[in-house]
Amino acid sequence: MTIQVGDHLPQATFRITGPEGPLAKTTDDVFKGRRVVLVGVPGAFTPSCHRNHLPGFVANKDALLARGVDAIAVTSVNDVFVLEAWSKASGAEGLEFLADGNGDFAKGLGLEMDGSGFGLGLRSKRYAMLVEDGVVRVLNVEESPSKADTSSAEALLKVI
Repeated sequence: MTIQVGDHLPQATFRITGPEGPLAKTTDDVFKGRRVVLVGVPGAFTPSCHRNHLPGFVANKDALLARGVDAIAVTSVNDVFVLEAWSKASGAEGLEFLADGNGDFAKGLGLEMDGSGFGLGLRSKRYAMLVEDGVVRVLNVEESPSKADTSSAEALLKVI
């Protein structure tokens, strides 16, 4: 079942980059008591994600934070090392990158997609959501993984 506005996020464990290497961070660690923009992408460095989707959130970081957002988090079914490299290559300082390496979070949301036809395996659908204290308040999911319109930073700014 796909997550809906008003639902609590599923419990999952992400991997993030820490000073000594990868660290585990739970859904509660990221979202409890916070207002977070969560961006889900099919894959780091993939064309639509790298050129069209993430740059909007990097460029609009201050505008989103000015609307009372505590953090902007990006998740993908990639490992923590790929997400760290993507963060650096994208100039995405100040955004949190959450590796969902096995796709457990994407599956828990009901927002997984099968990218095996392109050699990508299980991936996340493209989306952007506003989460308040672990509850989904706004949810924008793209119909096509190659589009980044409904889930863009600009679209999210119009509704928060």
